[in-house]
Amino acid sequence: MTTAAAPPRVPEAIHRRRWAILGTLVLALLVVVLDNSILNVAMKTIATPAPVGLGATQSDLEWAINSYTLVFAGLLFTSGLLGDRFGRKRALLGGMVVFGIASLLSSMAASPGELIGYRALMGVGGALAMPATLAIIMNVFEREEQPKAIGIWAGAVGLAIAIGPITGGVLIEHFWWGSVFLVNVPIVIVALIAMAVLVPESKDPNPGRMDPVGVLLSVIGLVALIYGIIKGGELADFTAFAAWGPTLLGVLALAAFVWFERRTQFPALDVTWFRNKVFSASVVVVAVIFFALMGVSFFGVFYTQSVRGYSALQAGVLMLPLAAAQLLFAPRARLVVERLGVAATAAGGMVLVALGFLGYTVLTATTPIWVLVVLGLVMGAGMAHVMPPVTVAIMGSLPREKAGAGSAVNNTFRQVGGSLGVAVLGAVLSTVYRDGMTGPLHQLPQAVQEKAGANLDRAAESLESTRAFVEHVPGGLADGLIGPANDAFIHAMHVVASLSVGISLVGALVAWFLLPRRTAAPAGVPGGPGGQVPGQQDQPRAAAAA
Repeated sequence: MTTAAAPPRVPEAIHRRRWAILGTLVLALLVVVLDNSILNVAMKTIATPAPVGLGATQSDLEWAINSYTLVFAGLLFTSGLLGDRFGRKRALLGGMVVFGIASLLSSMAASPGELIGYRALMGVGGALAMPATLAIIMNVFEREEQPKAIGIWAGAVGLAIAIGPITGGVLIEHFWWGSVFLVNVPIVIVALIAMAVLVPESKDPNPGRMDPVGVLLSVIGLVALIYGIIKGGELADFTAFAAWGPTLLGVLALAAFVWFERRTQFPALDVTWFRNKVFSASVVVVAVIFFALMGVSFFGVFYTQSVRGYSALQAGVLMLPLAAAQLLFAPRARLVVERLGVAATAAGGMVLVALGFLGYTVLTATTPIWVLVVLGLVMGAGMAHVMPPVTVAIMGSLPREKAGAGSAVNNTFRQVGGSLGVAVLGAVLSTVYRDGMTGPLHQLPQAVQEKAGANLDRAAESLESTRAFVEHVPGGLADGLIGPANDAFIHAMHVVASLSVGISLVGALVAWFLLPRRTAAPAGVPGGPGGQVPGQQDQPRAAAAA
């Protein structure tokens, strides 16, 4: 007797081209992540006074990153719902168009303020495109192939990290700084053509209404919170009203956001999802790892270029080990999960990341360069064993028709974690560095201090500001500041890396105690304890069973 199995969820025509579709989605992911990794390499050049750069301050550089990530994170809730309601392919195409136009404008920015504004517009495009990529993966792959597809999706981050700094280094050495944004445009054009041809449309058959109040509260909360933290770092005084005032406003707005989302009928973020222990733990781990990594990557470029004297291209090459490890291990993380379980795999990955940060706490101005290579390999391998399993856990714990909103939550916590990492760790770096340079700067001859005026305070803001100050003091009177500046920066880097070790270990504990031990899927997902998530009826692609 032969019993026919239920038909597969994914139509055969789409199933046949699923890997080509994944390739086009990876292309979209590459251009978005590549832009941020390129920017890290270009920061030193952008900080250089015109005509070489824009003369950006430490705060300008942080906002060049945070203007993108804050807009991205603030709009992810809405863009995920837009994709679920009107079509994920439409959201993907629209986001890529906006991203490409904003990249072109960024390349022509004439001031730090213009660059920050155009970067914010890039965040709008990224917010539309990014949730759609993961949501489309969940709708073109059957359940049994999703971990492999998500592993490749996560591994693409490693590829972008590798391509970005090296490409940025080549462009910075041969062209002007704006070329690091202009390079996005041809990639976007190719991606748009491939997406229009290959990617199928999908949407939620029963979408809810939009939630403008919730979106507005989330944007206000995030922007105010990050602004207050950055301001505290600038002033080296978190007790100043300019620092704690916006921070308090941000906390209150985010609290109001949670309160409103719990009571509105159609929330931008369904807070009841967080009652699922696995879902909550997964998003916390995502936020924690990007908090640490983004903060450290912010100071890493200044260590390699300013302290060690490497060019932008050489600094990019030094990031290759971290990227290569992610690219190699991320698609294979599912095999480790099958053997050890999600909790052990993710917790072990976080411990490796913590070990990498521990290595940064002992770096000096003369540490052999192979040590950086080893640290990159360790941290890349660790991240590769964290992101795929927790992403699978997040997406698998929600109904498939809510894939856009689920992807938005995943990317929101990732971006918020990264943004907070740059802001908090950047503020700590700036504060510790300023404290270390106060003495050396005030030991300069009185005539030099009087002539410098307000520039003397700015010289203590960052390593690049100190170097710029030294170059403009006549007669080499300030040349003796270079050594103390390097020492102050390395000490500040050690402090920030130590904080990142602790944060990573917290992430490891969360993963170990709250993620599932023996299954790759969280409770309620096929293959995990509890059966299926309501609203999902996944069936194997077998045609019949004898």
